[in-house]
Amino acid sequence: MSDITLLIVDDHPVVRDGLRGMFAAAPGFTVIGEASGGAEAVDLALQLQPDVVLMDLRMPGGSGVEAIAELARRGPRSRVLVLTTYSTDTDTLPAIEAGATGYLLKDAPLDEILAAVRAAAEGHTVLSPAVASRLVSAIRDPAAPADETLSAREREILALVARGTSNREIAAELFISEATVKTHLTHIYRKLGAKDRAAAVAAGYDQGILGRG
Repeated sequence: MSDITLLIVDDHPVVRDGLRGMFAAAPGFTVIGEASGGAEAVDLALQLQPDVVLMDLRMPGGSGVEAIAELARRGPRSRVLVLTTYSTDTDTLPAIEAGATGYLLKDAPLDEILAAVRAAAEGHTVLSPAVASRLVSAIRDPAAPADETLSAREREILALVARGTSNREIAAELFISEATVKTHLTHIYRKLGAKDRAAAVAAGYDQGILGRG
């Protein structure tokens, strides 16, 4: 059987180098490209057609979720396996919904990462236990997320909303797309029990998430 080909996507060169070395030392894998952001990842995936795209999520050069959605839309043969530090609802659910084949955390053992890449190449879904638990909770009761606490990014966005910042301005300031801002706002509304921006800001002040200056 031929080697499984990989595209490594991460904005940290040290991480990319580490992953490349890891796969070079393991039989049956060949890294054929690297990207430091989502937009670059889409271009290279379409050009190189790797078996698996190993995708980080939070990157200045375009988020991983946006890249996953774009690859799903444009239909290359590649499977996308998320490998990231983050396991919050606002990271896992959008990534899976966008079309990721699997989701692993960077602290996973080497053997688990290698096995996950092999499984992803064969089209199987691979989830770390922490991510699987969150997804099961969300499916059982979509109205009650596994974690009602706002993430750091959600708090950041809520603070910007409280200052009257538009979605477009928030996207530009945080280096994310407007679609990603809207996704975060959806989760913020759900967690705070709010129907719109004004209600979310009011709830933020009421719950002490936002300071009153």
